[in-house]
Amino acid sequence: MNIIKLEEMLKQFFNEDIGDGDISSEFIFSPEQQGSFSFYAKESGIFCGGPIIKHGFLLLDRSMDIILYRKDGEKVNAGDILAVIQGPLQKLLMGERVILNLIQRMSAIATATNLAVRETAGTNAKICDTRKTMPGMRMLDKYAVRIGGAYNHRNGLYDAIMLKDNHIAFAGSITKAVEAAREKIGQTIKIEVEIETKAQLDEAIAAGADIIMFDNRSPEEISEWLPTVPSHIATEASGGISLHNLNSYAETGIQWISLGALTHSVKAFDISALVQTKGASSIVHH
Repeated sequence: MNIIKLEEMLKQFFNEDIGDGDISSEFIFSPEQQGSFSFYAKESGIFCGGPIIKHGFLLLDRSMDIILYRKDGEKVNAGDILAVIQGPLQKLLMGERVILNLIQRMSAIATATNLAVRETAGTNAKICDTRKTMPGMRMLDKYAVRIGGAYNHRNGLYDAIMLKDNHIAFAGSITKAVEAAREKIGQTIKIEVEIETKAQLDEAIAAGADIIMFDNRSPEEISEWLPTVPSHIATEASGGISLHNLNSYAETGIQWISLGALTHSVKAFDISALVQTKGASSIVHH
């Protein structure tokens, strides 16, 4: 993860929430008052977000004492302590909500990804994500996918060519679209082509695609068409795939399965903060 970029993101997130100051905390507590948060899991899953906790609280106050009890990618159960952060109460309260929001989302993505990876056990299929990420959150969303045990598809429009149905329609054909792209790219950029019919598959093969994506095709169709794809062309399935039918797609022999649901529709992982100050403690829910 790019820590420089991470800290810039965190600054933007904090500025959105804090604005000109946290008047709730600043009007009640003095800058000298100290306290601690214990972040703990309220359900089972995969933890993700250690760098968020560390860099987030240190951005607010360099004197923070941060202890991470779980590493990114570790299995956690309800009741497990994830981290303890000690420091000025004002700064703890300023950072608590933003940091919780982030690690809840990232842990949810890592947990969902881990479940998907386990569904493909015993097959050659590998799980990857898509560009269906939360705007502004792509680096963190894709990091969480890796922590969950899967792989990243292209990071954006800039690092690979993917010719979808609209590109092909505007270009006139798969052949014309691939030829136009091939004339201008270097040797390190691959061309992926989305297909929906057997005729399109044959055309994509003949045009010299590096990767062919079977879009919204059934496992039966993929199983029937895959033998015609030369071994040097990578294959991917996408569209209409969920945990309920994932194994059926994996067993077709497809090499990659891309899942938008890993990042566009996860439910936040349940994490809370146990606040301790002056010998008292309470659970924070917001």
